[in-house]
Amino acid sequence: MTNKEKIIQNYIESYNQFDINKMTADFNESIIFENVQNGEINMTLNGIDEFKTQAEKAKEYFSERKQTIQSFNHDSNAVTIEIDYYAVLAIDFPNGLKAGQELNLKGKSVFEFSDNKIVKLTDIS
Repeated sequence: MTNKEKIIQNYIESYNQFDINKMTADFNESIIFENVQNGEINMTLNGIDEFKTQAEKAKEYFSERKQTIQSFNHDSNAVTIEIDYYAVLAIDFPNGLKAGQELNLKGKSVFEFSDNKIVKLTDIS
């Protein structure tokens, strides 16, 4: 396992444990986070503080969540992982999803690195 893979594994394990400080341990202070759904960016966060604030809010949405890495694909400064995502909703959502409902999704995340720190994270579903 490469150092970048270890950093990503730490992020995923921390995400699954709802541990935001551990999730962001390998983030650059100026991290850029983007969420892409159906080919469109629906959220952009700039900096570690914005990311932590959003991550704290997201903890309330799920009673359980788990990302499982299926593969790593290395590029020069980026690593793309394919994931299986499982979650149980903790609240009702405006789109009709209800508390207690299970989600099973597939997606990918692109981690961009500089000096062994994550400088950009893009979640794609």
